[in-house]
Amino acid sequence: MTAQSEALQATGGLVRPADAYRGDHLLVAEMVAPGSRVLDVGCGEGDLLRLLESRGVDGRGIELSREGVNHCVAKGLAVIQGDADTDLVNYPDDSFDYVILSQTLQATRQPKVVLEHLLRIGRRAIVSFPNFGHWRMRLQLLVKGQMPRTEHLPATWYDTANIHFCTIKDFVQLCDEINVKMERAVALNLNGLPLRLNAPWWFWNMFGEQGVFLLSRGSR
Repeated sequence: MTAQSEALQATGGLVRPADAYRGDHLLVAEMVAPGSRVLDVGCGEGDLLRLLESRGVDGRGIELSREGVNHCVAKGLAVIQGDADTDLVNYPDDSFDYVILSQTLQATRQPKVVLEHLLRIGRRAIVSFPNFGHWRMRLQLLVKGQMPRTEHLPATWYDTANIHFCTIKDFVQLCDEINVKMERAVALNLNGLPLRLNAPWWFWNMFGEQGVFLLSRGSR
């Protein structure tokens, strides 16, 4: 078994998602140690930040859309308007214990650079993204010959914020390329529940609707 395969299977202690939260949000929150300082990049309307703060986390957020920032501020969250592609460079090294990029990686212009900034700013990074290698995606391309649309990716190809779709396999290869250590990795099914732990990577790439990764800096 390779080191990457072992990392993909190191997924103990999961909690079944509650109706009030998305499955990936519950999983991300479970990965964050209480009392940590956290930056949520692309925090949307602040649902994950609220969940984290309910668990004793000191949370901050940046969000591209003014509407999202307004929703967050109305909830009493410390969120500013910012762009992951241009504004992360302004954060000093080791500013946070964790930097989170939830369902945002595929909407960035430079995913590799953004990932490198996450692990510069935070001691650990948590990244989740939709898996474009899921069998339903493949089937839509095969049968219809058109860009896939799903419940979690409902926009048409010409009206989507997503510009860099990737698969779980693609992301693992990127982590290898920039020497990122995967401390934990989980693939979630369409219901937001984790796939079986001992499945090989190709199973996750075929049947995982989302990937969630806890990352740290690799040895240099």
